[in-house]
Amino acid sequence: MNQSEISLEDIRAARERIAAHIVPLRITPSASLSQQFDKDILLAHEYLQTTGAFKLRGAMNSVLQLEPGTTGVTAVSTGNHGRALAWSARQAGVPCIICMSQLVPQNKLEGIRALGAETRIVGKSQDEAEVEARRLVEEDGYTMIPPFEHPHVIAGQGTLGLEMLEQVPDLDTVLVQLSGGGLISGIALAIKSQKPDVRIIGISMERGCAMYASQQAGYPVEVEELPTLADSLGGGIGLDNRLTFGIVRDQVDQLVLLSEEEIADGIRHAYFEEQVIVEGGGAVGIGALLARKVEPGEKTIVLLSGRNIDMELHRKIVNHEDYQR
Repeated sequence: MNQSEISLEDIRAARERIAAHIVPLRITPSASLSQQFDKDILLAHEYLQTTGAFKLRGAMNSVLQLEPGTTGVTAVSTGNHGRALAWSARQAGVPCIICMSQLVPQNKLEGIRALGAETRIVGKSQDEAEVEARRLVEEDGYTMIPPFEHPHVIAGQGTLGLEMLEQVPDLDTVLVQLSGGGLISGIALAIKSQKPDVRIIGISMERGCAMYASQQAGYPVEVEELPTLADSLGGGIGLDNRLTFGIVRDQVDQLVLLSEEEIADGIRHAYFEEQVIVEGGGAVGIGALLARKVEPGEKTIVLLSGRNIDMELHRKIVNHEDYQR
């Protein structure tokens, strides 16, 4: 399995497949950021999806291609993929069990359960939770739909890249969240296969970004998972990674890491200046700009990928109270 297995045609087919189930991407100019940098900076409001995050695209594309008579679906998740898979499975009438670590916030657990899926909390890392998910596959016949390392998932997330280019054909830079790499891989393949000169910049947190550490090492490595405001970007990339590691290496132009306070700054700016509520992982693009860790292009899209933040945590952040967990 390699990146050549995912083509522009696969991404276009995914768009047709999931069109009836997703909210089209809304892109608006940011007056505050555009004025601050004297360049056109646009916000892509993907948190408007039914499940509050981009993950619905890849999950739905995968569920819609399940074999008839599938026993059920399972996945390892930091929250948003689990919610997306739970919603997609409910639409298809398929049982769903989401396996997560103890680091997943309570609000994300409750969101998954509210959609009718079963949750299983195992260990303190995604790798530990994955043991239970693999047991469900091997012993109970469930189908694994991983959060990033699957062609159907990557193609589904890549539909965002198609919509970005259609709405902003002269874009030159895109700021994308970086975790396991499914989102940025899909967007990079969709955009660079049509406009190879567009810069794709991956943004993540300093506290335990496995993809960044793996790219630095030159091969997939494990990192310690730590509490972070960007909890949706946590987790490993898998030591046997066959897809996203290579796509990120070959297609992504720059990787940037943020401190916790820089992530908090992004959340605050989104709230006070853009009048939107986003989670830490969703705000990292704004945070990277504010921290001057990214130089925007003449026409830059900043992806706001998710809104599933605990509202008490959000209140503390925007009021500059102590938000450490």
